[in-house]
Amino acid sequence: MRPVFIALIAVTACGRLEQVGKAPAFTPLEGSYQHHAMYSTPLPEDLPPEGPTDVSSLWTAGRSSLFGDRRAAQRGDILTVVIEIDDKAEISNSTGRSRAGSESMGMPSLFGIPQRLDETLPEGASMAEAVSTNGASSYKGSGNVSRNEKLTLRVAATVVEELANGVLRIEGQQEVRVNYELRELLISGYVRPIDISRQNEITYDKIAGARISYGGRGQITDVQQPRYGQQVADILLPF
Repeated sequence: MRPVFIALIAVTACGRLEQVGKAPAFTPLEGSYQHHAMYSTPLPEDLPPEGPTDVSSLWTAGRSSLFGDRRAAQRGDILTVVIEIDDKAEISNSTGRSRAGSESMGMPSLFGIPQRLDETLPEGASMAEAVSTNGASSYKGSGNVSRNEKLTLRVAATVVEELANGVLRIEGQQEVRVNYELRELLISGYVRPIDISRQNEITYDKIAGARISYGGRGQITDVQQPRYGQQVADILLPF
């Protein structure tokens, strides 16, 4: 049993050691229900019909025309992602439970048998009070969660793939270096062309499977992180 327990700790520690000095990895979308739904080919009758083109009109329907639709719609197009996160959550729970029980059983008389048994029982014992039980239990639990997050960012993203059902897969990356510190913003996910505004912008809450990462690397980030030796010790030491 002991070698198995040590082996289990070693396997768990090795998994955590691989994350030393690395940011937490995103959950992959590949293989999920959302991934299969995005890449499923729609039936022909589900595809939107193409609109008629009036060849006699003075205005062309091209994207380069004065009133043309310049929203991102195909691979290689660029759109702006607006990230405005202002979340606040407060949760408070309290649970209490108590229980008490008491039981008593005896046999004062039964054809004189209890009296005869009393003579053989230890002093003070009697069949009149043969069994007596008492029980009590109590439980109390409480929990409190308070969280407040606020983030306002804008980043340009590129359409990297057009799916068969018309959904667009976008990816964006932005890096800003100030002195010896590099700030990095990453965005990826799936959007519907209809959700893109006339200003060629889309908010983060309309991005399915959104993956947003805002962090950095450099001298300041290195100072804010514990040293690798300390991280390894925190993983391996059992106390």
